[in-house]
This record gives sequence, structure tokens and C-alpha cells, in this order.
Amino acid sequence: MSSRRSLRRGEATSRYLLVGAAIVVVIILLALGYYFYSQGAAETTTGPLTGEAGEGAETTPETTTSPAATETPEEVTLIWASTQLVPPTEQQFVKEELLPPFTQETGIKVEFIGMSYGDLNVRLQSEMESGKVTISLIADLHGGLDLYASKGWLEDLSKFGALEGREFPQVLEDYSRLYGIKAYVPWLTATYVFVVNKEAFKYLPPGLSEEDVITGSEKWTYDALLEWAKNIEAATGQKPLGFPAGPKGLFHRFLHGYLYPSFTGAQVKNFDSPEAVQMWSYLKELWNYVHPQSTVYEAMAAPLLNGEVLIAWDHTARIKDAIVQKPDEFVVVPAPAGPKGRGYILVIVGLAIPKNAPHQDAAWRLIEYLTRPEVQSLILEKVGFFPAVSGVSEKLPEGPLKVLAQGVGNQLNTPDSLVALIPSLGEKGGDFSNTYREAFKAIVLEGKDPQQVLPELKQYLLSLFQETGASLPPPDE
Repeated sequence: MSSRRSLRRGEATSRYLLVGAAIVVVIILLALGYYFYSQGAAETTTGPLTGEAGEGAETTPETTTSPAATETPEEVTLIWASTQLVPPTEQQFVKEELLPPFTQETGIKVEFIGMSYGDLNVRLQSEMESGKVTISLIADLHGGLDLYASKGWLEDLSKFGALEGREFPQVLEDYSRLYGIKAYVPWLTATYVFVVNKEAFKYLPPGLSEEDVITGSEKWTYDALLEWAKNIEAATGQKPLGFPAGPKGLFHRFLHGYLYPSFTGAQVKNFDSPEAVQMWSYLKELWNYVHPQSTVYEAMAAPLLNGEVLIAWDHTARIKDAIVQKPDEFVVVPAPAGPKGRGYILVIVGLAIPKNAPHQDAAWRLIEYLTRPEVQSLILEKVGFFPAVSGVSEKLPEGPLKVLAQGVGNQLNTPDSLVALIPSLGEKGGDFSNTYREAFKAIVLEGKDPQQVLPELKQYLLSLFQETGASLPPPDE
């Protein structure tokens, strides 16, 4: 009996010894592992920063962080919220053609979210108030970005430095600086332009060259346009000018965004000024050389193509067909200049980074990609937005896109640019447009005295801004 107990005690002792030996081996292996790990870590250096170190970090592209805080590109997914390129076909272009090369190049993934202006405002406000910002990049019109900058919701992009190899027209650079910061990077533009049938250049008045008109020199003025129109009618018997003044045309944009700034320096505040009276007198004289069908024209591509008019003004999208069908016959030129400058409407789309946004360095890399000349050319080709980067049009192949892009670029780069932005009046926007149409009908078509017509209309115009709380649009401010 005692021998069996001794045997069991011996077996237990052996097991304890084996377990103890195993524990010692594990401890030794762990110690060796820690030793080699620490030696390797001491020799390791951190690579370049590819993501933000943390929410609210004020870092620059050159900043580095510890390995634990640094994100690899595979870990970064940017949320890009945009009020532009929202229609289904345009979103498809963004997701299937525009963004994949960026992800392949950088490893950074992008979630593109098309939003309405109101939805973006609500979401951004909610994120700012909660302190949990998820949007890394915004694409919006100047007016929206101006609002966000005024609330302190945008990062100052000057901390990232200049975009290498990019040159932006000075007018875009000026508008992108808001409330003391570089609020956004200009991305895309749209506008309204004059289109000239090259046959019209035969009748230029003395002292005005084809080059003056195409480049928008100081000689290309509204007075020169009037003299040119007189010459064409005298030589051909044709009223050469055409405007989309029909019920669904955009002639009101010419009135408030082109003539008014050029003659009065403003869209609204000088509505009934002596300079405005002079402007309306000029338009009454010019209208003698405008094709009589202009009051029913809704778009100018067809009148240009069939030769009814030789010089026309319209939105780029509404004259595009004429350029596409006969790119060798037409040239797109800047608007003429008036006494106060060369007024024209510019639609500006900018790229901005929200305050305290995550992955800011990655968002800046996306901005760099989206403003590359070849990417700007692709966007023009696919969706019709014009480049914000200078020199893109020169790199386009010969054809209609180059004709359009060169004309738009020349208008942007004129030294006497006086940019007008369309006001954000919501449902009152139609009333704003109709006020200018009423003035045109009364003064030009019905021959009434502008000094009798304008004061009352100005009061109504100002009431629209008072009711909505909207500020007066540039260049009034």
C-alpha cells in the first residue's frame, strides 16, 4: 500500500518538474523575442505622413508622427461631399473614371457623396456643432464656401503651401481668399461668352484688330461692339447681333451680370444711378443692330449655325452645338469692356477642407490630383465644366473643346475683369431676374424714360435681398 503511494508521489513530482521546465522555456523565449524586437525597433525610422495624426491636428504635409499615429494609404478613406457633379451620369463619371486613377496611384480610397446645397449645409453644421467631423473634402460654389468660411468652418489651405505646376487666373485666386484665409482652391468654372462668326472680322472698325477681340484687349469695348455692328449692317444689310431674349432665354444674365457691372461697377446698388441711365441709353442704340428675332430666341446655337446672326451672346452650354458642328467657323471671345471694367458672370466651383476634418493631408493630395491639367481636361471633355487652371486649353487637341476653353480662359485672364456672381435668393431668384427684364421691356422695347422706370424697380430689387437676408452679390460688396 505504502509503495503505491510512493509511486503516485513520484509521478506527481515528475509532472511538476515538467510543467516548471516548460514555464522556464516560455519565459526565455519571450525574453529573447522582446530583445530582438527592441533592437529592430531602435533601428526603424518613420516614413512620410499619409494621413492626419488625429482629429483637429494642425499639421502640414511635411509633418511626421510616431508609427502608432501614422496612417498608411490603405487605412484612409476620404469622404468627399459635393454639390456639383450630382446628376446620375456625372456621378457615374466621378466614381468610374475620375477617382480610380487617384486610388491606384496613392492607395487612398474616396467615397464621393453628391448632395444638395441645403443638405450639405445641414450636415456640415451638425458635424461642426458635435465636434465629430467626417467630411474630409467639400466641392461647392463660391457662395456656399463664402458662407462656411464666414462661420469659421473651413481650414486655411495656405498651410499646405502652393500646388506645384499650377497657375490660377488672378481673379480666381482673389475670390478664393475669404475672411483672412485661403478658403478654397479653384477647381471648375462656367460662364457666358460672346461667339463670333469669323466672317464678321472683315468688318472690324479702324483701330480694332481680330487679336484685340479674341484676347479681350483694352480696345475691345462696348463702344467698339456698336461700331462693329454698324459696319456689318452697312456692308451686308444684316442686323448682326443676337441675344437670347425670348421667354426662356438667359438675356437677364447679360443685363445684370454684364452690362450693369461694366457700366456702373455693380449689379444692384447702382441700379438707378446716372451711369445706369447711360447704360440703358447705350443699349437702346445697340438694339438697332440686334436681329429682330432676338425677342423670341431662347438659345443662340441655331441662329449662329444658320447664319441669322454673326455675333451672339449666351451661356457656354447653349452655344456649344454651334462650336461642335462648325469649330472652324466660330471663335469664342471675352465680353467687351465698359467704363467700369469688363463685367461678366463667373460660376466658380472650389475645393475646401472642413475645419478639424480627418485625413487632411490625404484630402490635399486629392486636391492636387483634381487640379492637374490633364484631369481638368478630362472633366471638360466628359461633363462640360471649364478648367480653373491656366494653360489647360493650350494642351487640348484642336477642335470644339479647345475653341470653347480658349475663349473662356481668355475672358478669365483679362486684366480688367469685373466678376459678377449670381445672388443666392432661393425662390426669389426668379423675381430678381424678372426685374431686369421689366426694365429692358419698358426702356428699350417701349421707349420709356429710364429715370422714370428705374427708381421704383430698384426699391423692389432691394426688398428681395431684405426679405431673404441675402447679401448683395459681387461686385457690389
